[in-house]
Amino acid sequence: MSGRRSQTQMAPPPPPPKPNKAQANGNGALPNGTANNNSNNSNNSNYNNSYNSNKIVAVTTTEGDRQQRNQSESLSQNSNVTQRSQTPPRTEQVVMTPRGKTANSTVILIERKLIDEINDRVHVAGGDHTGIIINKDTIAGQKSASKAAALSLEFRVFLVSANTGKHSQESRTLRFWFRDWLTNDEKQAHIAQDFFKELVSPQDFPRDYVGFIKKIMKLLQHGYAEIQSIEIELRILEETSAPPSRPLSLEESQFESPPLTQEKVLELIEQAYPNPVSPEDLAKDYGWSEQDVLLVIQSLQDRGLIKLMEYNAYTRIHHEDKEIKVVKQMPTIASNKQPTIAIITAQYCEKLAVDAMLENKETFVRYTTVGESNVYTLGNIGAHRIVSTKLPSVGSTREAMTATGNTTTRLLGTFQKVDYVFIVGVAGGVPHYTDYKKHVRLGDVVISYVDKQRALINSKEKPYVYVYKSGEDVKTYFPINDSLQQIAESLQANMELKRPWETYLNDAQQTLAQKTESDFGRPDAKTDKLFMNIGNNEVIEVAHPIAADEINGVTRLRLHLGPIGSGRDLVRSDDLRTQFARKFGLLATDVEMSSVLDSIIGNCRESFILVKGISDYKDGMSTRKWQNYASLSAAAVVKSVICGMDAPTNV
Repeated sequence: MSGRRSQTQMAPPPPPPKPNKAQANGNGALPNGTANNNSNNSNNSNYNNSYNSNKIVAVTTTEGDRQQRNQSESLSQNSNVTQRSQTPPRTEQVVMTPRGKTANSTVILIERKLIDEINDRVHVAGGDHTGIIINKDTIAGQKSASKAAALSLEFRVFLVSANTGKHSQESRTLRFWFRDWLTNDEKQAHIAQDFFKELVSPQDFPRDYVGFIKKIMKLLQHGYAEIQSIEIELRILEETSAPPSRPLSLEESQFESPPLTQEKVLELIEQAYPNPVSPEDLAKDYGWSEQDVLLVIQSLQDRGLIKLMEYNAYTRIHHEDKEIKVVKQMPTIASNKQPTIAIITAQYCEKLAVDAMLENKETFVRYTTVGESNVYTLGNIGAHRIVSTKLPSVGSTREAMTATGNTTTRLLGTFQKVDYVFIVGVAGGVPHYTDYKKHVRLGDVVISYVDKQRALINSKEKPYVYVYKSGEDVKTYFPINDSLQQIAESLQANMELKRPWETYLNDAQQTLAQKTESDFGRPDAKTDKLFMNIGNNEVIEVAHPIAADEINGVTRLRLHLGPIGSGRDLVRSDDLRTQFARKFGLLATDVEMSSVLDSIIGNCRESFILVKGISDYKDGMSTRKWQNYASLSAAAVVKSVICGMDAPTNV
């Protein structure tokens, strides 16, 4: 921690009325300063009027929230409530002490202390709030003044001034100190994350200054005994006339028809690849005018990105299009050239990324007007023969799940010497707000792996590397042969010494830059913004935990091993996805791959692994900005795993 902050006196918030028993949870009011809690009802009524007038609506704060802090100071200074002056039993209390105040910031310390003496410069709570004390004055000698915080966490709320209409963000930083007996960094981070999640829970997010401080004190009063003290710094950032950038919640956007743009039409054509798409289907599916769709398609043709196929349908022009062989049936492949490893992708960018890792490539497209077309690329990684394919469609609809299952079955039926199956592409990361080692952020790679700590605790539970949830039904998957997972474990264990994927990634970026207009470079780190849902379709922005291996503010690609999951209803709800991830210890969530895994198991393939690059914090599909880089990162890790495998013996 930096040096001691300004010792400007800052009085505590005003004492509100004692809550009803129904409120006696984390949402109780700030402790009453009277000895017996017999406050004057008219005073309580006046306070409630002031409280409600300054209440934050959703996450938009009025200027009154800042004024409330100043009002709270003068109110507490001039409060006519009776103060306690006797010495209480020497028991531990939760004490709030002002640390300092400037024009744009406020610092408060909340800590557990043994109190020897009570004077007229403190408020002492009673009733449901017994055990909470508020200092009016700054007090020297706090533990935080001499010892650096164990960890800190910052998040930002979006503010708008009711007086000026100007927008800004408020930074709220929490610094944690723990009991002397808790020295395990991992446990400290876990406790701090649990505390933060409960503090900003969508069910009762504190929407004003008083409520925020109050909830922190109540959480410490009723639990989290491992935490010794928390310092809160509230700091107003720059003001602007326009709203700060923030994402729409899914509920705000999921039912809106997307705007008709060249980028959107190209995205849809790429998603369907190798199946061609007709303008009529695009117009019908997205509520567009067919004539407008035709104009956009003409523009994409003029740019050389798509081409016309049979029956007035269009498909993507691959950057190696002249080398692709269009066939009605796959030709016979010599036994010694039969692939033993299959790589399955779902998005066009994922297929490009995987193919960039192959040598001696040869691509076949089997077009059909009935059912699904198929694309197969044959090539080498080291001593191994590879076949890569792209699923023609993914999603939770019956048609999409049937198509992905059928495509996988056809792949394994066509190439019967395949023993190992990789499912490669993008996914959404599950963030950890306090421990950078467990924090899955954009550009990182998650490999499906059993949660060993969970397996030890729940020894009777069937191990799993992938979880699929449909309604109340949950299905788990685990390979009979986990040799691929063991190689991945070795790669992660030696990550600080050897990082072969970095070389593969850089080489592939240079190759793709010469052959395709798509950018597979790493996006600006500033675009990796972490938002957290707080209910009512509103979000807060949470700072990433600081990584120890940052280089010029950019973190290195990290490997994470843990379960991956998906579910039909999870994409629509941040709450459901968060609960699902926590329940099953997930590190990532993706589009539904259960039908692919069902096909792999049904076709008696004993070894499979999912390798997912993180492109957002949902399911990998909410934004395209990080998809190319995340896909290439995953493909580079796949090459690292394959290079760690023994040479094939069944060819």
